[in-house]
Amino acid sequence: MKSLLIHLIPLFVVCQVYGDIEPNESILSNDFQDWLDRNSYQTDRFASGKGYSYGGRSFRSQLVHKTPIIFIHGNSDQAVGNTEFQSGWTSSINYFLSKGYRPCELYAITWGPADISLFFQQYHSLPYLFRIRRFIQAVKEYTNQSKIHIIAHSMGVTLARKAIKGGIGYDPLHDGYYNLGSPLSFIETFIGIAGANQGIMSCVESDPMSPMCDDTNGFYPGYLLSGSGPFGMSTFLTELNSNPAKEAQYIFSIWSKVDSVIGAGSLVYNGKVTSRCPGQNGERVYTTFPYGHHGVKDLTGDVQYNIITNHQV
Repeated sequence: MKSLLIHLIPLFVVCQVYGDIEPNESILSNDFQDWLDRNSYQTDRFASGKGYSYGGRSFRSQLVHKTPIIFIHGNSDQAVGNTEFQSGWTSSINYFLSKGYRPCELYAITWGPADISLFFQQYHSLPYLFRIRRFIQAVKEYTNQSKIHIIAHSMGVTLARKAIKGGIGYDPLHDGYYNLGSPLSFIETFIGIAGANQGIMSCVESDPMSPMCDDTNGFYPGYLLSGSGPFGMSTFLTELNSNPAKEAQYIFSIWSKVDSVIGAGSLVYNGKVTSRCPGQNGERVYTTFPYGHHGVKDLTGDVQYNIITNHQV
């Protein structure tokens, strides 16, 4: 009987079904935090307190059986949450847990201030890019897996795309020119939800001094001249979309035509859909509420799961 129990205990650990997470208590596991401290990630402070991170092994010898997923939130959101505009990835993580994933296979951190009052102050800054790229690298090393999946939302889409593609950029508020390094070639699946890859039309009428909408590292979509263009799109977006490096082996987008943040139809100039990821393999499009900017993230766990597991929508 004792011998039988010894063999069953590891099986129970592998097959255990985890319940819904408590956002206010969520934080990287002790094992992951210890590993980060031992492997030159201590100064990154990825845990950032309860409610601002998720993921990691329950104990050091726990095996990772599924390709890990990293969730990257949007502007002024956080890793996990339970309020209308700061729900983070609570719904998605809970859905993946219900399908047999474990915390050692699901990861999220908070890359910005998580303060809605600072919404228009956020832009594609070097510190955000560096933090996201470092976390992607840390998860791969920690889990010892050959591939990683990434699911990103809103501003997290364009930040994640640049973090993966790497290369040079320019941030005048953080020492000017930088080089993130070579492309990360181990991303299996990239899902961009409600992104603004071609900019946001409302930025045309916004305060030109708003970091979120400026033409260097913001979402400025450019302008038309005698019906031609667009010209003058944000330098960051122009370089990002012209970079030939692929974000992943499989690229998908999920977006809505009733997105009040991205704009009506998720359109920019010439009828182009800004939420489509360049080079994507497929997309899921929603046309009615409640699938707005946040609903298209919080209410599509089943779609995200299907894309990750079957590489189709």
